[in-house]
Amino acid sequence: MCIACLPRGGFSRREMLKLSALFTAAGALPLLRAAEARAQEPDAPVRIGYLPITDATPLLVAHANGLFEAEGLKAEKPVLLRSWAQVIEAFISGQVNVIHLLSPMTVWARFGSGAPARVVAWNHVSGSALTVSPDISSVADLGGKTVAVPFWYSIHNVVVQNLLRENGLIPVTKKTGTPAANEVNLVVMAPADMPPALATRQVAGYIVAEPFNAVAETQGIGKILRFTGDVWKDHACCVVFMHERDLDGRPEWSQKVVNAIVKAQLWTRANRAETARLLSKEGPNRYTPHAQAVLDKVLSPPEADTEAYLKSGAIRHADWKEKRIDFQPYPFPSYTEELVRRLKGTLIEGDGAFLAKLDPATAAKQLVDDRFVKVALAANGGLPAFGFPDTFTRTEVIAP
Repeated sequence: MCIACLPRGGFSRREMLKLSALFTAAGALPLLRAAEARAQEPDAPVRIGYLPITDATPLLVAHANGLFEAEGLKAEKPVLLRSWAQVIEAFISGQVNVIHLLSPMTVWARFGSGAPARVVAWNHVSGSALTVSPDISSVADLGGKTVAVPFWYSIHNVVVQNLLRENGLIPVTKKTGTPAANEVNLVVMAPADMPPALATRQVAGYIVAEPFNAVAETQGIGKILRFTGDVWKDHACCVVFMHERDLDGRPEWSQKVVNAIVKAQLWTRANRAETARLLSKEGPNRYTPHAQAVLDKVLSPPEADTEAYLKSGAIRHADWKEKRIDFQPYPFPSYTEELVRRLKGTLIEGDGAFLAKLDPATAAKQLVDDRFVKVALAANGGLPAFGFPDTFTRTEVIAP
């Protein structure tokens, strides 16, 4: 396979290098200085930065439904960004102050570069899948082929490598040559580039957030092999990341931001079809370029879809009662701890030396600030309102 022929789109090698530089102390310093200048704006409104994926749903719903204003906050129109590098650059420099970010990426940001920011809530649970060419029938069939991931520090990379190893395959990152029969070559690719790459057989599969798995299904170019939420029960994918200067310097403002996000998640759970319309290109704000029919397949899929996934094996743990995407804001410490443990054993390009020094429990305490989400949950029915037991502890369930 010709790696050089892969579609570049919004995630070129330059973007990758840029993002890697941002997550170093030296690379982030100029942006942090710019942020300090912006920090002199004590009444800064809510400024959301997002990628056009379903991971951004609560932030966009909160804006569309006026939930920030209902909390007494000013909120600007969310800024659609085209790559994780753009999201991070805008966030570190202070151009935006509320973002959704891949949960493993926050580990990299906090401990790899010392970014003064913390996770305040989960944005959603599940919401991703491993999509493959129609001729692929099992994970084992991926041997000798190439699979795309959205970023090295992503739950997608963690889960797919877990699946590969469970099936006797070795994840590799070869820039040239063809992977051996017992290897699977992993490449980083922008989500929007994944369906075209699958259609032209440049990759045999990809693992990514929705709605790009639904796109492959509706276009007839691929099928879902496994849902990530059927491998790691109720896992976080994207989380809400905010600056420490806001969390510590503007606690009342921060509380109101989180209040709005929690209320947005509750509204989304009760209004899935309306959420799909709101996020779609047919919606009033055109938050994403996706058709409502594609988003419907993710947010409010027909029962027939579930039956088909059970039959194909895309869903193996029916007793988990996982939705294709669901919403629950509490950042369970056990998840962050297990994520750090698994990142240590995950193949990641770039400098990951900092991971070796991380204690999972300590990392969870330093990365996550749950004081605001606990208050917001208490005012909105607690975790039972989201279909979860009323406890802030749980045991992680991972079963390929």
